[in-house]
Amino acid sequence: MAVASPSPQTAVLNPTAITIPKITIIGAGNVGASLARSLLSQNLGNVVLLDIVSGRPQGLALDMAEACPLEGCTHHILGTNDYQDTAGSQVIVITAGLPRKPGMSRDDLLKVNGRIILDVVAKALPHSPDAHFILVTNPLDVMTYLTWQTSGLLPSRVMGQAGVLDSARFRTFIAHELGVPPQDVSTMVLGGHGDLMVPLISHTTVSSIPLTELLSAAKIQELVERTRHGGAEIVNHLKTGGAYYAPAAATATMVAAILQNQSAILPVSAYLDGQYGLQDIYLGVPCHLDRNGAASIVELSLTANEQAALETSAQSVRQTLEKALPLFEA
Repeated sequence: MAVASPSPQTAVLNPTAITIPKITIIGAGNVGASLARSLLSQNLGNVVLLDIVSGRPQGLALDMAEACPLEGCTHHILGTNDYQDTAGSQVIVITAGLPRKPGMSRDDLLKVNGRIILDVVAKALPHSPDAHFILVTNPLDVMTYLTWQTSGLLPSRVMGQAGVLDSARFRTFIAHELGVPPQDVSTMVLGGHGDLMVPLISHTTVSSIPLTELLSAAKIQELVERTRHGGAEIVNHLKTGGAYYAPAAATATMVAAILQNQSAILPVSAYLDGQYGLQDIYLGVPCHLDRNGAASIVELSLTANEQAALETSAQSVRQTLEKALPLFEA
């Protein structure tokens, strides 16, 4: 008996039925490469790794692609030097820039990295006008503001990765001190991504127990200071370059929240328009992250000391921003 051939409707899959997100990482240094690997391992989407150095993103991407059969990655990675390959990205992460060296502050990077950011945005945005931009380049809060200003995008679509990383560092130090799993520690670090960041002791718990009931004020302050200088501590160990595993993991957390529409509350560098009493500045605050980006800012109740510290941190970021504004006139 002859068997009827399946109809075209059942035999051919609709190629548009499933849309795989596209994530571009600009900068194939240690942070960019670690982030690409993290995104692939979580199967968050197809990844484009772009760098100005010919061959570097291509080689890294090929190496990661060859690991995929062994690690269960289902999506693709492309290494490139051509911005056309980034077209149609849902999320663009900018890690490009000069890394810190021992004795160098984040502000020392301002001039060179500001010019890099302006160039990257001008080249990437026309190919992906609907993308969300996540900044990792330092000085983080100022680079995020520059990206927003030069892109003309809604501020909710431009954000910086800092608070997720800083909070993870604080959680790590607390967990090590108490001998508990870091997952048991809940905290939030606000403010600028620098030495004046503001770990919120009033919102820090360990298995729902306030941190102040487990550690002395002196020990808590010691952990706060270590968190504020957490990046420099790693730089001093490595001698050349800085942290990359934890920054990549923190950025991947933000990408996942956006692409999966999680509405997760995460501390990110977001644009403030009156929230926390601050105006026209990017600063680390808790936000709902979903498909709309930094959809809304969560205003926490702060102690008087925490509010004052946040305002001091904002003042420092604003001073650095005033140095950066002439970049727009170049």
